[in-house]
Amino acid sequence: MTAIEPKKGRLSLFAVFKEVFNWYPAEYPAEERKLLFKLDVSILIFACLCFFIKYLDQTNISNAYVSGLKEDFALNGNELNYFNVCYFTAYVVFQVPGLLLMSRPKLARWLLPTLEVLWGIVTFAQCRVTNVQQIYACRFIVGMLEAPVFAGIHFILGSWYSGPELFKRAGTWFICNPLGTMVSGYLQAAAYTNLSGAGGMPGWKWLFIIDGVITVPCAILGFAIFPGIPDSPRPFFLTEGDIELAKKRLARAEIKRPGKLGLDVFKRTLSRWHIYVFVFCYICMIISSYPSGYMNLWLKAEGYSVTQINQLPTVVSAITIVASWLGTTLAAIYPTWIIYTIVEALLMFSTLCMIVWNIPKPLKFVAWYLFGFAGCTSPILYSTVNTIVKGDSEERALILGSMMTIGYSFNVWVPLLLFPTAGPDGAPRWRKGWPVTLVFFFLLWAGFITATVLHKRR
Repeated sequence: MTAIEPKKGRLSLFAVFKEVFNWYPAEYPAEERKLLFKLDVSILIFACLCFFIKYLDQTNISNAYVSGLKEDFALNGNELNYFNVCYFTAYVVFQVPGLLLMSRPKLARWLLPTLEVLWGIVTFAQCRVTNVQQIYACRFIVGMLEAPVFAGIHFILGSWYSGPELFKRAGTWFICNPLGTMVSGYLQAAAYTNLSGAGGMPGWKWLFIIDGVITVPCAILGFAIFPGIPDSPRPFFLTEGDIELAKKRLARAEIKRPGKLGLDVFKRTLSRWHIYVFVFCYICMIISSYPSGYMNLWLKAEGYSVTQINQLPTVVSAITIVASWLGTTLAAIYPTWIIYTIVEALLMFSTLCMIVWNIPKPLKFVAWYLFGFAGCTSPILYSTVNTIVKGDSEERALILGSMMTIGYSFNVWVPLLLFPTAGPDGAPRWRKGWPVTLVFFFLLWAGFITATVLHKRR
């Protein structure tokens, strides 16, 4: 049984609770449970650190913008959007090449730690910028170096795990996204309060220094513990027996190991429905998720203090952490389409509140915070891709990369049209943006249901 198939029979509440924490099933042989533990300690620790730092470095520009960067550089209009455009342009261009490189066994083990060291250095550099053009350049380089991280780690997880164990670990790993966003807010608030003026620098510049100090040591750790994929050079903590067992697990789960990489991967991928449906789903996810990350702009417009602007949105991140872990885990127990339907219904309710806009302030806070439930939609979607396309390693890498490439290409221009920072329809009101968001939340749900139906019919 795969994780996207309906689960047989009914589970009691206690059985569900037990299954949520059942990472090492008793029916597994002892050596297999030991292998899973080794993989969790190595892959998940580095993947979580890497992903946490990626979102720490990705969101610090927004926190810096509302904490003094805008005033220090006399910015106005859509500069914050332009910062993100530079980042996502590079992110898009280098996505598929990065994923295809990640599918190569000899490169899979070293690529992510190397890229993390490099983007840590560029993160440091942002504390010394003297004009807005330098910020644009730094954001482009960081986007280029971070491009393969998200989809690449999903690819790595799908190369070692399968079924419910994959869903549980993908959800646990994904909590580092909101955790990085949340910690970035607290770090910026602390830097603004305690470090403003230290070393002759404003508080927002200290955030980049702190992020760089965190990034580089974690990247160095990756060189020692990140195992790549089962066909990569063996790390010190895995025995030859572990590797053989891992390969037997892949054969048992019908997960194809890497083969020859050639142009044929494009031909066979484009001849199947997978890439079209999953890329469509991710486009919908990207467009619908964009405005929910800008609660800080609403708080700034409402006149909240800098500390409150940085801290209050962390509640969204806290909800996202719980939703990412629990929602994805429940998707390994119950049919995924049920979990997806419940989550999308909550998100569409929040969006309707934003379309109406003139609602009581407590309800507005509830609407912003409910967006945190979107945290489980991405790991469920990517785990479903890993499950459905497990029979072709190169196709799986190409689809994961294409989802990010084409999906994030919309982040290059859609925000400028639908989510402008300034103007009568600008942030956070977005008279055009919120209705479009509602449509794409619905289309995301419809696309996911379509993928589930097509796979079952096969």
